Amino acid sequence: MSTKIKDMAYQMEDWLIETRRHFHRHPEPSMEEYWTTDEIVKILEEWGIEVHRFENCTGCLAYIRGAHPGQTVALRSDIDALTVLEKNDIDYKSEIEGMMHACGHDTHLTMNLGAAKILHDLRGELHGTVIHIFQPGEEVAQGAKATLENDEWFKEVDNVFGMHIWTNMDSGKISVEAGPRMAAADYFKVDIEGVSGHGAQPEQTVDATVVAAHMITNFQPLVSREVAPTDSLVVTVGQVNSGTRFNIISGSASMEGTVRYFTPELNQNIKEMMERIVQNTASMYRAKATLDYRFYTYPVINDEASSAHAQKTVTKLFGEDANQNYEKTTGGEDFSEFLKHKPGCFAFVGCRNPEVLADKPHHSDYFMVDEAVFKDGTALYAQYAYDFLNGH
Repeated sequence: MSTKIKDMAYQMEDWLIETRRHFHRHPEPSMEEYWTTDEIVKILEEWGIEVHRFENCTGCLAYIRGAHPGQTVALRSDIDALTVLEKNDIDYKSEIEGMMHACGHDTHLTMNLGAAKILHDLRGELHGTVIHIFQPGEEVAQGAKATLENDEWFKEVDNVFGMHIWTNMDSGKISVEAGPRMAAADYFKVDIEGVSGHGAQPEQTVDATVVAAHMITNFQPLVSREVAPTDSLVVTVGQVNSGTRFNIISGSASMEGTVRYFTPELNQNIKEMMERIVQNTASMYRAKATLDYRFYTYPVINDEASSAHAQKTVTKLFGEDANQNYEKTTGGEDFSEFLKHKPGCFAFVGCRNPEVLADKPHHSDYFMVDEAVFKDGTALYAQYAYDFLNGH
C-alpha cells in the first residue's frame, strides 16, 4: 500500500510529534491565535513556502503552486484551543493556565503543515495549486466566515478538504462518507417579560417562570410533529434563569439553548418556527418575549464525488479496511462554510487507543490523542490534494 507521499509522511513522524507537542504547550483562544499564527508562518517561510496572512483575523494561507497549470484544491485545518484546564500529567502539558488544545486542533494544523512540506517538495509534479488554510476561531464558529471575507482567494478554489481527529473511532480507521456528516449548530436566547409580585397573590402577576416552562415544553412538538421523523432535529434548552426569592413570583426569565439539524431546508425555516412558539406561548400567558436566534454553523455535507475521491485515497494509502462507515454526529463544524460554496469532503480520522490513554471525549480536561496517527493524517491531506490535481 506504500506510496511516495506516504513514505514521505512516515519519514516526518518524529517532526510531526514534536511540532504538535510544541503547539500543544501554547494554546490560544479563538480569534486570538497570534503566537500560533506567527509560529505557523515562521515554519512555512523557513521552508520557502508562500504565505498570506489574513487581514481581518488571525490565521493564514500557504500556497503551493505546481509547475503545471491545473485546478486549485484547498486543505483546511483549524488552530484555536479551548478554555479548559488540562489535567493530563505529560511533559508537554499546556503552559497556559485554563487553556488547552482539548479538541485536537493542534494536531490538525501540524498535519497540514506536514502536508504543505510534502507538496512543496513535489511541486514540480503538481498540475495546479494547493492552498493550505490555517483557520482561526472554529470553536466559536467565526473563523471560517472571517477567512472568506479576506479578498477573493476562495473564488479560485475548485475543491476543499478538511479533517478532524476523532477519539470516537479507533486509530487506523478513517470515515469519509458522502452526505451529512455533522449538524448545524445554532444558538438561541429567549427573554421573557412578565409582572412580578408576591407568591401569595399570583392573580396580580404574570409569572415569567410559568411562561418559560410552557415554552420549553412547546418547543418539543417542533421535533415530533413538524419535522419528518427521517430528518433529525434537536432543540435543547441548556440554561434557564428566573426568579430572585422563594416567595416572589418572577417578572422576568431568560433561557439559552442550541438547535441541531442535518437538513439544509431547516436552515430556512427553523427561526420562524421558533419565533411562532415564543410569541404565541408568551401571548397565551399575557407576557411578552423576544427571540435572539443565531445561525452558527451550517450542516457539514460531503459531496458525492469528493467523498468517492477521498475513499480511493484512503484505500491507496492504507488499504480498503481503513475506510470505516461512521454515523453522522450532531456536533457542529464551521468547515461547513466552505462546503456551502464549493464541493469537498470532511474526514474523521480515528485516534482512539486506550493503551496510550487516547479514549477520552473531545473537550475533556483529560483529552489525549494517539500520536501514531499524525503521519497518516499528513499523508491523507497530501495525497488527497496530489491526486485531485493530477487526476484532473
